[in-house]
Amino acid sequence: MAEEQKEVRAVLQGNGEFTKNLYSILAKKPGNVFFSPISIHAILSLAYQGAKGKTQEAFTKALNVPDGRVAATGYKDVMTRLNSVNNVTLLIANKLFLQESFKLQESFKDVAVQQFLSEVELLNFKQPVSAAASINSWVEKKTNDKIRDLINPDDISDDTALILVNAIYFKGKWAEPFDAEYTKTEKFYLNDNDTVDVQMMHLTRKFYYKNDESLDAKVLELPYANKDISLIVVLPNKRNGIEELENKLATTDLTRITDNMFKPEVSVALPKFKIEQTIDLKSPLTELGLGVIFGRDADLSGLIQTTDSLYVSKVIQKAFIEVNEEGAEAAAATGMIMGLRAAFLPLPPETVVVDHPFGIYLVQREGPLVHVLFSGRVNHPKE
Repeated sequence: MAEEQKEVRAVLQGNGEFTKNLYSILAKKPGNVFFSPISIHAILSLAYQGAKGKTQEAFTKALNVPDGRVAATGYKDVMTRLNSVNNVTLLIANKLFLQESFKLQESFKDVAVQQFLSEVELLNFKQPVSAAASINSWVEKKTNDKIRDLINPDDISDDTALILVNAIYFKGKWAEPFDAEYTKTEKFYLNDNDTVDVQMMHLTRKFYYKNDESLDAKVLELPYANKDISLIVVLPNKRNGIEELENKLATTDLTRITDNMFKPEVSVALPKFKIEQTIDLKSPLTELGLGVIFGRDADLSGLIQTTDSLYVSKVIQKAFIEVNEEGAEAAAATGMIMGLRAAFLPLPPETVVVDHPFGIYLVQREGPLVHVLFSGRVNHPKE
C-alpha cells in the first residue's frame, strides 16, 4: 500500500511539473488558455508503455516520472479514484482504436487494459469517415456531448495504425452557490486601459485564501459539493500582472499551491465565463522535448505487432469549461494518432474582485497535494 501511495504521489507530482511546463508554452499565445493536463499526461503515459530507447528516455523526462512502471501503477490508482468521486460528476477514460489488420503487443495490451483501464476497439482506418465518427461518438458520450468532432476524417490516413484517446468530464455544483440575484454587469479590465462588460457574480462566505507575496497574487479556493474538488483562482495584484504571474508560476510547485492558506470571510466577485479551445499539441510537445515521437526515429515498437516503424502523427486536445452561479462544467478529450512510416482566528473580511486577467486550476485534493485536472488563463471572459 505504501508503495502504491509512493507511485500515486510520483504521478501527481509529475503531472504538476508537466502542467506548468506545458502551460508556459501554451501561454505564449495571446488570449484565453484552457486545457486538461491530466488528459494529455495520461494518454502520453499510456504511449510511454510501448516506447524504447531514446524515445522512452524522452517520455521519462517530459512526463517527469521515474519510469513507465511507476506511471502505469500510479495511473491505475489515480483513474480509479477520479472515477469514484462522490457528489460531483467526474469521469476519465482511455480508449485505444487500432487498425483492424494489426494486433497490439500482448504486454502493452495487458498494461493498457489493467493499469490504464483502457478499452480497445478495432476500426478500419481505410474508411476515415466512419472511423472518425466511431471515435467522436465515444468522446461525445464520455464528455456529456461537450466535446464534439475531436478527430476529423482528414486526420486519418492510410498509414494510421493506432489512435489513443483520453476523455475527461467534470460537472459540479458549488458547495456555496452564488445567488443569481446578485449577478450584475460590471467592468473587466483587459489591461490597464481597456475594459469589457461582464456578468459578475457575488458571494461572501468563508473560503480558503491567501495573499501570496512570492506570486504577488491572491489565491482563492472555491470548493464544490465534494470539497476535495475545487476551483483555484490565482489573481495577480496588478491589473496587468498576468504575464509576471505566469513567469512565477513556472517555478512554483503546483501540487502545493494551496499551502499556508487560511479561512477568513471573503467577499468574492467572479465573472461568469465559458472557454472552448482546440489545441494541436505537436509543436508544444516538441518544445517539451517529445519531438522524437513524431519522427522516423521514434521507437514505439512495444505498442503493436508490426515490422514497420510506428510514429505519432497528431496529438490533439479539445477542452471546454463553463463557470456560472451553480458551479462549473468542464470537459476535455485528447487524441494521439499514430501512423506507420513508417482552523483560524477571526479576521476582517478579505475582498477578492476578479476584474482582470487571472489563472485557474480545477483540482482534486490528495492529502496535502492537489492534482491538477484542468488549467488555464482567463484573459477575456467573453471570448
